[in-house]
Amino acid sequence: LGGAALGGAAALALQQGGGGAHCRTDRRPLPLLSRLDSNKHPDDEKVLGVDPSGKSVVLRTLKNGAMRVRVMDWGATITSVRVPDKDGVVGEVALGFDELAPYVDGRSPYFGCVAGRYANRIQGGRFQLDGQGYTLATNNGPNALHGGLVGFDKRHWVCQAASDTSVTLALLSEDGEEGYPGNLLAKVTYSLPTEGELRMEYEAVCDKPTVVNLTNHSYWNLQDGGARSVKQHEVELAARLYTPVDETAIPTGEVRAVGGAMDLTSPTPIGKGLAQADGGMGYDHNYVLTSPPRQDGLRACGRVYEPTSGRCMTVTTDQPGVQFYTAGYLDGSLEGRGGAKYHKFAGFCLETQHFPDSPNHPHFPSTVLRRGEVYRTTTVYKFDASPSPPTGPIA
Repeated sequence: LGGAALGGAAALALQQGGGGAHCRTDRRPLPLLSRLDSNKHPDDEKVLGVDPSGKSVVLRTLKNGAMRVRVMDWGATITSVRVPDKDGVVGEVALGFDELAPYVDGRSPYFGCVAGRYANRIQGGRFQLDGQGYTLATNNGPNALHGGLVGFDKRHWVCQAASDTSVTLALLSEDGEEGYPGNLLAKVTYSLPTEGELRMEYEAVCDKPTVVNLTNHSYWNLQDGGARSVKQHEVELAARLYTPVDETAIPTGEVRAVGGAMDLTSPTPIGKGLAQADGGMGYDHNYVLTSPPRQDGLRACGRVYEPTSGRCMTVTTDQPGVQFYTAGYLDGSLEGRGGAKYHKFAGFCLETQHFPDSPNHPHFPSTVLRRGEVYRTTTVYKFDASPSPPTGPIA
């Protein structure tokens, strides 16, 4: 289905996921965005080290029941998520490092960070907005990826509020930074409202028209946090459509029905389709979410079950798409937590998002944020465990 001839399910999915649901005209002040306060630390914190500018990087631990989530202010990065398995044994489910150095020296492949100002790719690092052309920093072949050379993952965020179960971090991205227009104030709140539930809420405002697409780039391995492959994990996505890409991973503009290895509408071992996806590199594709929104505005996104541990992760979001990535570019050279070597397919990502290169595809849901509008989006990762795989609808 090309952009000029969208029909049926594709047109409905794009309409339901339109940017208007996430960019709301709202002139009420945002208390946590109106200014960048000085750091406010909870009791449970640890200074990991200093960033390249000499500022202390603080690691905070969120708790609810047996669940533990660690977040640092460099890149608003989730460094660790620990949840129980089917026997009640608490273990690691996210890839990451115990030390700061790999995050700040460029070795980390976006582990756990907030990707922005524009997550995913923009073709040629160029787009037009209101008749004005913008040229971005390119850092992925000819394209701009995850905000450019110094994206939000390589910035020191400011802690604005924290408790045992939540932390709010904020960032000012200045006009012209990495080529993007407007002074953008962004914030993310990570919270554990119930045991097993990790909620991510994003907000942003800007003083001139810009494009924005924020996501969290955690790599997950529900068995052991990345020591082994995720090939036996069973994935199911609430997506009957996806956006095919060219040789540089840029969407062609087509919205295509899933089929073959791309069809993950029923529980499927990740390893089953790796050889057919992207020439053996595995999955790195944007899926178009086709489930209807619930009363709370969230829709089913995906569910992953790992049979050895019995752990299950269910994802809901208000975003129109999700990037399913199976870490095909890890090569064993990174030594992560506990000395684990992160090899190819050691993790997977479910990055809720607007579509890649949306600024250059008018028929994709809009990522434009204008002065006076507030960008708001929410994604929830829900963890539980059972000896048997889940049945029934995703959410």
